Amino acid sequence: MTEYVIIGDGISGSSAAETLREEDPESSITVITDEGEPLYNRILIKEHAKGKLPEAPISIHDEDWYDERDIDLSLNTHVTTIDTDEKVVRTHEKDDIPYDKLLIATGGTPTQLPVENSDAEGVHHFWTFQDARKIRESAEAADDAVIVGAGLLGIDFAAVCGSQGVDGKFLMRGDRWWRYALSADGAEIMHDGMRSVGVEPIFDSGVSEFEVDDDGRVEAAIGGDGNRYPCDFAGVAIGLTFNTEFLHDTDLEQDNGIVVDEYMQTNLEDVYAAGDLTQFYDVLLGEQAQNGSWGSAKEQGRVAGINMAADEEAEPFEWVSSYSITHFDFPFLSFGHPTLGDEHAERRYSDTEWRRIAFKDGKVIGGVLIGDLSAQSKLKQLMRQQRIVADQAEVLLEKQVDLDELAPSQDQ
Repeated sequence: MTEYVIIGDGISGSSAAETLREEDPESSITVITDEGEPLYNRILIKEHAKGKLPEAPISIHDEDWYDERDIDLSLNTHVTTIDTDEKVVRTHEKDDIPYDKLLIATGGTPTQLPVENSDAEGVHHFWTFQDARKIRESAEAADDAVIVGAGLLGIDFAAVCGSQGVDGKFLMRGDRWWRYALSADGAEIMHDGMRSVGVEPIFDSGVSEFEVDDDGRVEAAIGGDGNRYPCDFAGVAIGLTFNTEFLHDTDLEQDNGIVVDEYMQTNLEDVYAAGDLTQFYDVLLGEQAQNGSWGSAKEQGRVAGINMAADEEAEPFEWVSSYSITHFDFPFLSFGHPTLGDEHAERRYSDTEWRRIAFKDGKVIGGVLIGDLSAQSKLKQLMRQQRIVADQAEVLLEKQVDLDELAPSQDQ
């Protein structure tokens, strides 16, 4: 009987466990997590923080789900080290858990802003269900907020402020939100969306320190521009620090994440990784890449489970990820790798409609759609087909994309 151990009960770890049970019904499966509750929907916790959803719809699995599938779930269990020679996982309770195949799916922890008083009461990070509960409670009592981190996660704090009636200042180090993927035209639509919910973007600022009152609670942020911004609520979203400290005694290859091939296999035999912390080989991009979307993590877990059970390179990870934002009066969607590419094409259609496509070697590798998402399926199809189409960008920027108008690809 094969013994599988999965470290992490996020969507990638849970997806792998479910797949392993289907593929290897007689196996032993152990899932270890340092969280105190089973899998929940990280996408929906932002709706809980906004005050829009109660807790019940956010939970995905209860403990009975694991029992019904004969999966051993260990909550509140912290892994201290792995011995890849002896093939054992060691926990804070000094237990040795043996494995034949191991999956690391521990994700990350929000990075703390490296400034004074960044750990003060009232300064929040947004990642776990417990974070969402604290954010909701704190925002309900707040009047003024500061948001730090001009990326996809930071904008969730803007939505919380809007829903809870908190006046916010979004302090950005650059000249626009998500400047690595959006031009000024696209970013301006998002800035207007923030303003519509009572959050003002402040550019070329960031935070140099937080001020606290006598009780240690945040009362202001000092911007990089030297201005003082009063606040009794602060949201910080500047990225993730991957939870890999327990791997310090291993020879696992890491490069801002755990390096895996397209089969989710690491450089160590019988050790796999999936989810946010992977630097995976993207077969569509043709190089190592990273992606933190929910759908990508779920699919990586499934593919890892398939290959672990098959004991061979049975199925590669081939996926076009997407990330959506629904906080404003217009929709937003990014797909693939919009921050990469050697060419870009874009067009603005109205005050709330904009499209940008990223190309590499003439092929679509990602993009951003604001206001009108109707082109997403066709653009994703082109990305999967790996057709050279950059020289026909005008067709892809038409309001309604017609792939039949594209000339046949000459590289196939």
